[in-house]
Amino acid sequence: MEHRKMKFALFGNVYQSKKSAAIQKVLSTLSVFGAEVYIDQEYYDFLRDNQQLAPSADKVFTGNDFDADFVISMGGDGTFLKAASRVREKQIPILGINMGRLGFLADACPEDIERCVEALYNDDFSIESRALIEVTTDGERFEGFNCALNDVAILKRDSASMISIRASINGQYLNTYQADGLVISTPTGSTAYSLSNGGPIIVPGTKVFSMTAVAPHSLNVRPIVLADSSVIELDVESRSHSFLVAIDGRSEKCKEGTKLTLRRAPYDIHVVKRPDHRYFNALREKMMWGIDAR
Repeated sequence: MEHRKMKFALFGNVYQSKKSAAIQKVLSTLSVFGAEVYIDQEYYDFLRDNQQLAPSADKVFTGNDFDADFVISMGGDGTFLKAASRVREKQIPILGINMGRLGFLADACPEDIERCVEALYNDDFSIESRALIEVTTDGERFEGFNCALNDVAILKRDSASMISIRASINGQYLNTYQADGLVISTPTGSTAYSLSNGGPIIVPGTKVFSMTAVAPHSLNVRPIVLADSSVIELDVESRSHSFLVAIDGRSEKCKEGTKLTLRRAPYDIHVVKRPDHRYFNALREKMMWGIDAR
């Protein structure tokens, strides 16, 4: 059967060994469909050297030197976040194939790959737009990508005492957090670091961000949910004169007195969902709700 020509850019987890059967399945499925396959250089080297695969790629790319109809992220949610940080404003929809335990973003398993690719060719899928948080500073620029699909965490740098974070929303003073840190999360990231600090689970598609303190010194501090049109300004003071800003887990050092501004990025990340995807099923499974642990 003749298929229209489609281009796929592949990113993958280079720390997951013993996955060659699953990877092989993805590559052979794409080849059956006559797809044009572009592979990220780092992943290509990993497949060749670590997995002893000889992937046939139409192009091996680095940085953001790629274009495609779809991006396939092969790994877990962490790999998906990395792929998103390379896609940026390209608006290419990302399909996450989970090579380990099922994730929220990477929610297709290797066994489903034929069905998934077929669905892409048959336009039998939906695309969810996920907001990003953009971080800017009044001082030095961040070295890496300055937008987070999951969360931005302001954290103390070492075993030093807490940091003090003065937060204003749309120019109005909110609170000064004395804590080990503060996590500002998108709905996508609400089930990640934010949740483990007691933040709320936020259903994707709701236009909000949440702010949750990490180990606050005051016990009456509570998570707060804000409209994602808000501009959040943070001023940080620290005894060690510097602190960390972690953007989807990639941390960079900032010097004390740096003013951070967080707002919704001007573009979204597009996530491919198969027609049978049910968010609440995934949530129930991941949270192990209804499983009697007695």
